[in-house]
Amino acid sequence: MFDISIIIINYHTEQYTINCIESLLKYTNTSLKCQYIIVDNASNTKSYKTLKTYVESIQNKVEIQLLRSNINTGFGGGNMLGVQKATSKYLAFVNNDVVLENDCLSILKEFMDNNTDVGVCGPQAFTENNKLLPTIDHFASLGRELFGRKFLELINSRKYPKRKTVYKNPKQGQFIAGSFMFFNTLEFNKIGGFDTNIFLYYEETDICRRLLKIGKTAFLVPKAQFIHFHGASTKKSVAIKIELKISLLYVIRKHNGIVPFYILLSYLQIRYFFSSLIKPKYWKLFYILLLQAPLTKSLKHKQEINLLN
Repeated sequence: MFDISIIIINYHTEQYTINCIESLLKYTNTSLKCQYIIVDNASNTKSYKTLKTYVESIQNKVEIQLLRSNINTGFGGGNMLGVQKATSKYLAFVNNDVVLENDCLSILKEFMDNNTDVGVCGPQAFTENNKLLPTIDHFASLGRELFGRKFLELINSRKYPKRKTVYKNPKQGQFIAGSFMFFNTLEFNKIGGFDTNIFLYYEETDICRRLLKIGKTAFLVPKAQFIHFHGASTKKSVAIKIELKISLLYVIRKHNGIVPFYILLSYLQIRYFFSSLIKPKYWKLFYILLLQAPLTKSLKHKQEINLLN
């Protein structure tokens, strides 16, 4: 059995994936028994073959395997493919656009070993320009969407700790950013892992809410640090904005109930009706909101099978 299974998804960005693996190998203490599981989420043939060549070149040095999905299963789906091959005490889900600044895995493992009430933790993130990236965050909620994070932090800083603060000691948050999540495998399995109904976004809110229901918290461990090339594998577009709203409304309905769902839906419908008058590109988003943002309109249902050449 391994100490940690590191699961990384590749999607058309093989060089980021290679750089991520190299940084993990560079900084991770060799005393840790690590298993690397790379999931290629239906990348093009060139991206996959480049990554395959790299993985084969280091297989004699490290326990690593490359899995291929011929259909893009999204964040949760891709990671759950990797989970099926994991045989470890801990699971580390690491975005491929991440490079380590220190031995994050050893630091997180030690923290989890000593804090059995914690279900998930994560390191402190920074941009490539060394600017702080929020790592703890507040659950998606009606209040957060209507009033904003700063208002919540102002009225109840204990429940809603400041996101944009450099903490010296471990700090509990409501959820940990999905770019680097470190789980106890038993608890991850107990709650069923990631909800694969969600294609992209808000997976962290969902899984950390379910962990909290079994009494397991989420913590930032600032001693561990990494750089996140934010958004390297997902470019901004109206389609991505639509996906954000579909996932948001799904999670709100799932965890908060039908009344908050319809209040938020109505707010977004009004907001994007007027936004569409100024920016016509938002008419499509407004139309999806009129349909109540069903999962059937998710990018998950628009994926094609991508066979290798």
